[in-house]
Amino acid sequence: MSDPTPVFDDLREESEELDRLVAELDADQWGRATPAPGWTVAHQIAHLAWTDHSALLAVTDVDAFHTLVEKALVTPGSFVDEGAEEGAGLPSAELLARWREGRAALDTALREAPHGVRFPWYGPPMSAVSMATARLMETWAHGLDVADALGVVRTPTDRLRHVVWIGVRTRDFAFGVHGLPVPLDDFRVELVSPSGEVWTYGPEDAPQRVTGPALDFCLLVTQRAHRSDLALRAEGPDADRWFDIAQVFAGPPGEGRTPKRAAQ
Repeated sequence: MSDPTPVFDDLREESEELDRLVAELDADQWGRATPAPGWTVAHQIAHLAWTDHSALLAVTDVDAFHTLVEKALVTPGSFVDEGAEEGAGLPSAELLARWREGRAALDTALREAPHGVRFPWYGPPMSAVSMATARLMETWAHGLDVADALGVVRTPTDRLRHVVWIGVRTRDFAFGVHGLPVPLDDFRVELVSPSGEVWTYGPEDAPQRVTGPALDFCLLVTQRAHRSDLALRAEGPDADRWFDIAQVFAGPPGEGRTPKRAAQ
């Protein structure tokens, strides 16, 4: 087994970077609209706190987590928004404290989780490493929404390798959730990391290829940017179709983002 510590450390660093961005915000800034319709900065942090709490229960209290799932089944289209709305209604200091306490508890639980155990989730069960990877992906993606609302440009880091990994792994899920046949061919993915390293996945001679900046790939699979605004290249019809449907998050197909040129 490879050492799982790096993904836990990277999740902690990603969270701390976002924490520094929101720690000193005033009431007006907490209430600023983000690119997610109806969600303010407070909603974004509340959602992360809510999901961290769900993950903590999945790792430490399976019965309590199953109770959450049962509630989600009652209102499948709104339970995520309800969790964000509840947290966003808290005083900002209380919301911030709740998020910090929850992610610290989750960090401890993931590091102490026994090897080989898979924990329940709203999608397929996940190992501690997969859970941490998913949490990092969400923290990065929702952190982008917060930064957009505040007019801040965040410098990408090689922590994006975890977002890329989950993006590649969820290719078949993206096709399936859209009711499309899963491609039979392997894909070759070649991406340039923020540090200049080239990250590769799949066989070199694969007929379907994806190339470009790792940052742009992450923006695509988290649906934070439209494909037409990204410097990605798809070779092959299935790779090209993937650009229209890629998503790393569980649940029904996302609506994606409007092209910037169309929005202007």
